Amino acid sequence: MAEPGNQAFPTALRFREDATADEPAVSLDGFLEQEEAVSVRIEAGEDVTTLFPHLARVRLVEVDFPRFRDGRGFSTARMLREAGYTGEIKAVGDVLVDLIFFMQRCGFDSFAPDKPFDPDDAMAALTRWPEVYQHAADSRVPIWVKRHGATA
Repeated sequence: MAEPGNQAFPTALRFREDATADEPAVSLDGFLEQEEAVSVRIEAGEDVTTLFPHLARVRLVEVDFPRFRDGRGFSTARMLREAGYTGEIKAVGDVLVDLIFFMQRCGFDSFAPDKPFDPDDAMAALTRWPEVYQHAADSRVPIWVKRHGATA
């Protein structure tokens, strides 16, 4: 049986076609001080709106989940997408496989959990529900729109 951390259990999942950012993420304060920085790490509780004026130069935003019970990172990702950010948003830390479907709906497109996911479990979590019930940061169309049209 495969053990977490070996080739059968990758330490990160990424759902983007573009090249990965090679630069290490710096803190939000460090990013704001360094004009050449292109990768930033947002810690739980930090004000992501201070990053908005600089989104054009950001290639990667890492959002830290210190504990799975801390849901502030979901809001951070959604706010970034609503502000027009199209780059990579990576969930890092105490990320649980059962939450990656909802994380992806909020705007996350890569995951680097402390404990690696089984790839089959990750794909099952991401494809479990073929329909959704509300609009989110992703492009999925809610089932009620499909059934009744956008004017319902």
